[in-house]
Amino acid sequence: MKKISGNPYLLSSDNKILIDSIHLDELMEEYKTPLLVFLEERIRDNIKSFLNFFNEEFENFHCFYSLKANYLTEICKIVCSEGIGIKAVGWPELKLALKLGFSPNKIIVGGPYLPEMLIESCIKNKIKEIIIYSLSDIKKINNIAQKFNHVQNICIRVISQKYQSKLGIKFDDNQIKNLKDALSICKNIKVTSILSHFGTQMNNIGQFEQNIKTIISNLKLLLENKIFIENINLGGGFPEATVMKRDQLIKIARMIKDCFKKSSLVLPNISFEPGRYFVGDAGLFLSKIIRVSEDRWIFIDIGNHICPKFAKCSLRFYNASLIDEPHKYKTSIAGIVPTDQDVLAKNYFFTQKLREEDNVIITNTGAYCLTFSNRFPYVLPTIILVKGETVKTIFDPKFDKDFSLS
Repeated sequence: MKKISGNPYLLSSDNKILIDSIHLDELMEEYKTPLLVFLEERIRDNIKSFLNFFNEEFENFHCFYSLKANYLTEICKIVCSEGIGIKAVGWPELKLALKLGFSPNKIIVGGPYLPEMLIESCIKNKIKEIIIYSLSDIKKINNIAQKFNHVQNICIRVISQKYQSKLGIKFDDNQIKNLKDALSICKNIKVTSILSHFGTQMNNIGQFEQNIKTIISNLKLLLENKIFIENINLGGGFPEATVMKRDQLIKIARMIKDCFKKSSLVLPNISFEPGRYFVGDAGLFLSKIIRVSEDRWIFIDIGNHICPKFAKCSLRFYNASLIDEPHKYKTSIAGIVPTDQDVLAKNYFFTQKLREEDNVIITNTGAYCLTFSNRFPYVLPTIILVKGETVKTIFDPKFDKDFSLS
């Protein structure tokens, strides 16, 4: 059987499509489009592959799933069962992580906005680290930690060398002085890590190399000022697992080791925050063509409200009703939001025949589509989880109000 979109859990043969061990026709008999499908075993495979590659290269490797990529409860349960940590950016995510049983010493929390309620919850629950984007947060965290007689570990996010990056701290002589002054009076704070996150959809090893060089330069500066760092966090930025080949992960790991060897620094504990790599290609939309225009535009029954461009997914489109037909004819694909801006793809290679009611598969929709969706006033899609021949509905718009965190 032939893989669709490079996914071993999405196969076609004789114009039939198998989603894990379920025939597409069976799903179409039971569910209406649009339908969002998640593949449990693909998530598990992605996590295990990622861990294997980096654990083989690093004795001191740690992994934290970036919860903002997909915070559906059933997806997070799968992640938790694989024994990795989690990265949360706010109180709703932290609350979910604790509810699902993630160990506090495997939870890191932080972002550009750290309200007091979030800091207090982190300290009460003794989470591993709070990530700060501004040195002014040190005093705020310290004051709350004092109330609970607790020393809180923090991770400082530094600005990467990416053009126009604004998130984090750029260390210079003045900022180093500010940090030393803050630490001299804030006795309930311990700086344990630094974080640099370069970007998203990084499939060029040079981007990862630039990121590790940013970390190394900051480590040297801090070390010169007798500020000792135990851990480095290289963030995420990995594309979908079907986009980033396995040998690329090995090259990245070996490049990191080589950069540290050349720097003469001892490699600290190292961690990543993958999100998209774990769940991105484990999600796919099943949609339907609702209209065909003469200039090879097709309209399908989803749009950017639920499959947003802002998610920056590596979308792939397939005519599931004519899956064995050549996909080599330029076609533009629009959604159902009443604006000319709702374009999913232009001049995309698709089948020659364009027919209303044909089913369309959109792959690589497992990460950020839901978290960035804007809930335009259409019915939300049903969401199912497939494992082998088992299908479980994990969100039904007839009964479930929303999938947002609160």
